[in-house]
Amino acid sequence: MAVAEPIAQPAEQQVDKGLKAGALGLISTTIIATASVAPAYSIAATLVFVVLAVGLQSPAVAILAFVPMLLTSIGYSELNKADPDCGTTFTWATRAFNPRTGWAGGWGIIAADVLVMASLAQVAGQYGFLLFNAKGIGENPTSGWVLLVGVLWIVVMTYICYRGIEVSANFQKILLGIELVMLAVLSITALVKVGTGHAPPGHLTPSISWLNPFHIANFSAFASGIILMVFIYWGWDTAVAVNEETKDKNKTPGRAAILSTFILLCTYALVIFSMQSFAGIGTKGTGLGNVDNAGDVLSIQGNLVFGTSGFGSFLTHLLLLMVLSSAAASTQTTILPTARTTLSMSVYKAIPPAFSKMHRRHLTPTVSTIAMGAVSIAVYVAFNYMSNGIGVIGDAVIAIGLYIAFYYGLTGFACTWYYRRNLTSSARNLWMQGILPSLGGLILFFLGAWSVWLDYDVATENDYTMWTVPIIHWQIGGAFVIAAVVGIVGVAAYFYCKISNPAFFKGQTLTRSTQTLVPDPDV
Repeated sequence: MAVAEPIAQPAEQQVDKGLKAGALGLISTTIIATASVAPAYSIAATLVFVVLAVGLQSPAVAILAFVPMLLTSIGYSELNKADPDCGTTFTWATRAFNPRTGWAGGWGIIAADVLVMASLAQVAGQYGFLLFNAKGIGENPTSGWVLLVGVLWIVVMTYICYRGIEVSANFQKILLGIELVMLAVLSITALVKVGTGHAPPGHLTPSISWLNPFHIANFSAFASGIILMVFIYWGWDTAVAVNEETKDKNKTPGRAAILSTFILLCTYALVIFSMQSFAGIGTKGTGLGNVDNAGDVLSIQGNLVFGTSGFGSFLTHLLLLMVLSSAAASTQTTILPTARTTLSMSVYKAIPPAFSKMHRRHLTPTVSTIAMGAVSIAVYVAFNYMSNGIGVIGDAVIAIGLYIAFYYGLTGFACTWYYRRNLTSSARNLWMQGILPSLGGLILFFLGAWSVWLDYDVATENDYTMWTVPIIHWQIGGAFVIAAVVGIVGVAAYFYCKISNPAFFKGQTLTRSTQTLVPDPDV
């Protein structure tokens, strides 16, 4: 079937899937996209490792990592114009390529979202206690109390997602507002203290040379830093996952996705530049290169920037609340897209039909939402038990990079192939539907492949844990093991679904011309 023109027209007849249409405008959708990335949490969990990889060039890497994100978001925007389906990569890759590729893209989304939930719950548990000065518990990731609060956190966020998209969006507005304001206050205060000579020992004078990527020692360090930054930017595609619940669903989600990447670029550039100036990159004390500060870098710097008495103490606690709210936002907006991916996969018979059940009043996917919460709790408890709250959860975050690169990159390639007959119609279409999305896909696939080597080879010191292969005694990075196990589970699930309900895999339920299917409200 030829691609319809003009490009703003959908290529297939669109039918409401049963979600609450028109609930979100551009602002709400952009907020959900930005909040899904959780800037404060992402910086707190990743900045130390970026500094260890690329040193003073961290701001340069933050800006360069924006490039593949922007290119891929263009692909998302263009595909959404033709097919605003909440299955996103799953649906688009199936229509563009074949059912196998589409199913793999859907599994990539599910895998990445489930793996990150353990880290989000852990951060929420620890910062919840730190907020109330219970440092003895909050600073101990092995604490059973931290585990319990993390589990309850997932339960609460799942319930909010279950109640409806508008409740979720309004909650996000509050959380993201706190987050962005506090990041700006922290950054500006830190730069003022550097300029007035009140920064701690080891601080640095800001330099334009920090934006020069050619000062990075070698390509391996550069690639490692970029891969870490890709994780920091990851999550804006939630804007497109809620496309069937937005106003003007062919345009608003894509615009929100692109807009959110620019908001993130400005936020990360400011925060990283200011924190590097204020704390320096030393490997001792409060320096950003001190691995003992990994996962808690904003809390530590906040104490130094704001102080621990009077109004400074209030701001320090507000900073803790910011990281907590960031984890809340990301937990919620991780559940949202996963539930909608499985909803779409179910209505097209790619996974069991139970996942397509909808709530009659809330107009949300019931089984998909609850299942995402339940699986996340099971994974979090298992990872926490296996590593006493530390190593395996960290490796799970590292392993996510492969799946992010895979399904983001696949979307870029799907855009070009989907519009292949339309590329020569104008220069605009050639670039926006062909060259730019494919370039983003190539960059991300390369980074994904490189991350496999980094995760596998323990000599790269990219993992928290390692696994020794029995008999042959090879040592393999823990992140690689997690990524491989998740891939094996995906292959097993694929064959189970293919055998139990082969219609989708035979191309009978979703093709280029298939109308969007509608699940009936059930609850």
